[in-house]
Amino acid sequence: MELFHFGFLTVTWMDVIDVLLVTFLFYRLYVAMRGTIAAQIFLGLLIVIAGSLVARVADMKALSWLLKTLTDIWVIALIVLFQPELRRLLLFLGRNPVVKFFIRFDVHEYADLIIGALEELRQKGEGALIVIIRTTDIKLFVDTGLPIRALISKELLVSLFNRKGPLHDGAVVIKDRYIEAARCTLPLSPVERIGRKMLGTRHRAALGISEQADVVALVLSEETGQFSFAQSGRLAMDLSAEEMKTRLAQSITGVANTSPAAQTAKVSRDYALEAREAFDR
Repeated sequence: MELFHFGFLTVTWMDVIDVLLVTFLFYRLYVAMRGTIAAQIFLGLLIVIAGSLVARVADMKALSWLLKTLTDIWVIALIVLFQPELRRLLLFLGRNPVVKFFIRFDVHEYADLIIGALEELRQKGEGALIVIIRTTDIKLFVDTGLPIRALISKELLVSLFNRKGPLHDGAVVIKDRYIEAARCTLPLSPVERIGRKMLGTRHRAALGISEQADVVALVLSEETGQFSFAQSGRLAMDLSAEEMKTRLAQSITGVANTSPAAQTAKVSRDYALEAREAFDR
């Protein structure tokens, strides 16, 4: 559908969308390179591209040929010069909600990775507190920690909770497949005891954040080596690794893990007291 004519040019809706997409990509690339030497090179590239467009519109054949040749050579140079910046741009596009809608990851593999890291930490006698964001933005608490923004891996999780490292205190926050931050400070639930069990700081923090946001909190007790799972102000304690995987998969997709090991896992004890009611008692 034509919008208007500008001289010999015909502008359509697709042309407008095309220009907006290219503008957005160039803007994101500029943001990724801002403050670096690559930004100056990028500015030079824009000048060459603009000159090439002007030469074509003005039908300047010699200048068009020269700039086109220079642009073709720069394609190879850009891959080498802008490698870090291009990786940042691709990372941004990969984390965009629109793109992630079409990209699915194996939820059970995702759960196996996280719980596998907790199992290795248990063998080392370490503790851990992991918060997985579902829908609620908890940027206020993420900002209290150290930004990581790295693709999740078992090795990285284990290293973050190494008690000899500087980041083992506090919580690690995960969003989708990325570790957002480590050493985050979370709100403590007023609940200090459930039944006969006294809650430690990690359990109270897991329960507290689950009361305030739509998240999942996984706890590994350093003292007992037991797993706990907090969601929607409810805390399940003394869980097995398979139960943790099943609950995590259900919390992400709403679909239970149907593996034989998960089917034979024992039913855990759910401590489902409301925070205020338990505190009043």
